[in-house]
Amino acid sequence: MIDELREEAIVKKVGGRFKLSTLIQKRLVQINAGARPLVDVKDGNKMQMVIEEILQDKIYLDTELNVQIAAGAQPAGPLDVDFRSL
Repeated sequence: MIDELREEAIVKKVGGRFKLSTLIQKRLVQINAGARPLVDVKDGNKMQMVIEEILQDKIYLDTELNVQIAAGAQPAGPLDVDFRSL
C-alpha cells in the first residue's frame, strides 16, 4: 500500500476520503486516456504519480467534482510537438 494514503494529511488536504478516492480515480482515468503527468515519478507507477500530484497541490476537485489542474502546474517531461502542422 502507498504510505501517503495512511496519513490523514492527504485526506484533509482534499476534503475527505470520498473526495480523495474520487480525485484519484478520475485522475487515473485521465492519465490512462493519455493525459500528461504533472510530476515525474521514477518507477512509472501511475497511482504514485497521482498521489504526488495531490501532495504537490497540482490537481484538485472543483465544486462539481471535476479534476482541475492548479494554475501554474506544468506537465513533467518534454513537450509533445506535432511537426506535421508546421
